[in-house]
Amino acid sequence: MNTKLTEEQQMIQDTARQFAQNELLPNAAKLDEGLDKGNAQDILLTNLKQLAELGFMGLSINGDYGGTEAGSVAFSLAITEIAKGCASTAVTTSVTNMVAEVIQAVGNEEQKQKYIPKICSGEYPAAGFCLTETEAGSDPAGMKTTAIKDGDEYVLNGSKMFITSAEYAGVFVVWAVTDSAAKKGKGISCFLVENGTPGLIVGPAEHKMGQKASATNEVRFEDCRIPASALMGKENDGFRVAVAELAGGRIGIGSLALGIGLAAMDYARDYIAQRKQFDQALSKFQGLQWMLADRYTDLEAARLLLMNAACLKEQGQPFAKQASMAKLFASEKANVACYDALQMLGGYGYIKEYPLERLTRDVRVTSIYEGTSEVQRIVIARELLKEIA
Repeated sequence: MNTKLTEEQQMIQDTARQFAQNELLPNAAKLDEGLDKGNAQDILLTNLKQLAELGFMGLSINGDYGGTEAGSVAFSLAITEIAKGCASTAVTTSVTNMVAEVIQAVGNEEQKQKYIPKICSGEYPAAGFCLTETEAGSDPAGMKTTAIKDGDEYVLNGSKMFITSAEYAGVFVVWAVTDSAAKKGKGISCFLVENGTPGLIVGPAEHKMGQKASATNEVRFEDCRIPASALMGKENDGFRVAVAELAGGRIGIGSLALGIGLAAMDYARDYIAQRKQFDQALSKFQGLQWMLADRYTDLEAARLLLMNAACLKEQGQPFAKQASMAKLFASEKANVACYDALQMLGGYGYIKEYPLERLTRDVRVTSIYEGTSEVQRIVIARELLKEIA
């Protein structure tokens, strides 16, 4: 793995960093107050539109469809920088990129031409990934949502949970059971469903602990009729697609966690360099110095794991194990970094006026979504055992 960035990758990282510092960070606390207060959603949608205009909604997408063609490494770098400014904006950016990649990988030419340019340009503020269900989270193969063929249409019934950006997504990639008699995980297909389709109902945003500015909604399908042309890829082959795309999504969430952890530690480092106790700066105390050293070492290791997974993906090599390793390590260590950074601020870290309280809430979910830490360990162990089978 070559860790030296190309000129294009460096430019993308620098652009993302500047945008995060100038546009996202000043409004992050306001957005954290919730989408139902004031003009928070307007700010978020403006941010997403600007990111699309900068090319951040199609970082690994072919230029023929309006993408940047920058690759997975650039995607990881960009998500990390965006997350330093606003985790809520970063998760929407990550998921929207993932949806565009699914369509590019599995969709036919008509589907690609119809939907990907709208995602990359920002015509669609976001795109939704509808996989998780109430009883099919860590076990998505157990989903109950069905798609029954009826002439030239499919009829969708069921519900999906915890769908990022659902209320302002332009299109959803939806997984549903098309052959209930098939072996578990074998009778699932993948569809494209536009927001506003009759029978598609987006529920109210969930009230969450963190990442509050990113709407998370239930999406229900009640006799939702879609044309047969909405099927992506082969019928009953959708679960394989979901598993492959989740691996790529884990690079995004690992990168997001890394950005939050770095933001927390950077703030704490500046704070202890200025704050005095016992007539000297807090940074003079060895206990705090060791916390800095350990947490920055953890985050650097997370960065390298993410870079490795992204490089493998970019080269077209197997990367599922490396993506799970990176996501597991980055999310767990970012959680520790945020808690240690809050501790370094003492009582001030617990007060809303300072960003550590928000960052600590924002980072918690990174070890849950896109596969919990426990699921990552299962994936890693499975891949390791395959190597000696």
